Amino acid sequence: MIVFSNTTPFIALASIGQLNLLPQLFATVYVAESVIGECAEGGRILVPALRSLDWVIPVVDEATSGLPVLLELDRGEKQTIILAMKYSAHRVIIDERLGRRVAEYLGLNVTGTLGVLAKAKSVGLIPSFHEAAQAMRHQGIHYNAGLIGRVALHLGEIPGSN
Repeated sequence: MIVFSNTTPFIALASIGQLNLLPQLFATVYVAESVIGECAEGGRILVPALRSLDWVIPVVDEATSGLPVLLELDRGEKQTIILAMKYSAHRVIIDERLGRRVAEYLGLNVTGTLGVLAKAKSVGLIPSFHEAAQAMRHQGIHYNAGLIGRVALHLGEIPGSN
């Protein structure tokens, strides 16, 4: 299974010490060089050097596509989508709304960090989707509280009861 990830899922999962969910769910994750660079830039949330993770497969960036739908995206999102299309990825992990919409428009199977947490909960890798999602929000990662509540309810969790 070929899975590509953009920058934000790495930051969000690292913020709560759950970066290990990616290899547990997908074995390997393909990452554009530009995403590796964005993660390496640093910030308030420390993301380990992606090249040091044996489950990350770095992929050389492509020449920027002339597709007009990609113009509004940042470099990491553009490269993630271009490379996911080139490699016929089974899944792309992107959180930003515009990036998700563009990827879906181009026919890619898209999920986000919340989808990763939901899958992790459903296979027993984490005890609570809601707690993990709320922990990311407390770290300054912006996810819609209503969406978190709906996913938690769908997973059989009653928000705030865990």
